[in-house]
Formats: sequence, structure tokens, C-alpha cells
Amino acid sequence: MSASFWAVIGLLAVAAFGVRVAGLLAGGRIRASRHAWVLDDLPGLIVVSLVASSLAGQPLVTWGAAAVALAAAIATNQVIATMAVGVAAYAGITWLGV
Repeated sequence: MSASFWAVIGLLAVAAFGVRVAGLLAGGRIRASRHAWVLDDLPGLIVVSLVASSLAGQPLVTWGAAAVALAAAIATNQVIATMAVGVAAYAGITWLGV
């Protein structure tokens, strides 16, 4: 490999490290500020945004299985049970041909 490849690899390694350090410093400053409550709700908000963006543009079968999975999540508060019920609901709805 030539020197330019090593330079790119080194630059990307420094950038990746810099992003992590910046996140660590920003997180520390946020914890010390009056906006610290945001960090408590952030993991749940990230999951909800990922699920919502995944459902956008999906057929009704997927939305139906997601609704069943949401009901299972509310009822059980267990991740594995929610996933199993959601997959079973999708398979069942698809098998019924709805």
C-alpha cells in the first residue's frame, strides 16, 4: 500500500477518535447543565425514531404486526417477547393473506 492509503487510514482513525471524544465532552457538559433530563429519555427516543422511520412506506401487514408488537410490549415489557409476538403476528397475518 502506498503512503496515500496510509494517510487516509490515519486520517479516518483520527476522525473516528475525535468524534468519540467530542461526544464524551458534549455529554459531560450536557449532564452538568439544566438540559440533563434529555439524556434520560434519549435511548427511548432513538428507538422510537428508528421504528417510525422503518415503518414509513411499509404495507398494512407490517403496520398490523407493529401494532400487535406494541400491544405485546405494553403488556409484557419484555424485548424478546415483543419481538417473538411481532414476528408471529407478521407470519400469521401474511399466512392468512390479509
